[in-house]
Amino acid sequence: MNLRLDGERAEALKKQAEPEGRSMHAVVLRAVDDHLARNAREAMVRETAKKEAVKRRELMERLE
Repeated sequence: MNLRLDGERAEALKKQAEPEGRSMHAVVLRAVDDHLARNAREAMVRETAKKEAVKRRELMERLE
């Protein structure tokens, strides 16, 4: 895979990486990892919320 950044983004990435003593590649990998982890957590929360909503609805129907 190749990543092509416009000049503005490439410069911003370089400015971020240099003070951290990391390569631009390392910063991008960390960003991808963070994005994937965040999406996995959000999916888990959505799935849990759906299951809980079903349980609560069934409980409320039984109480009626």
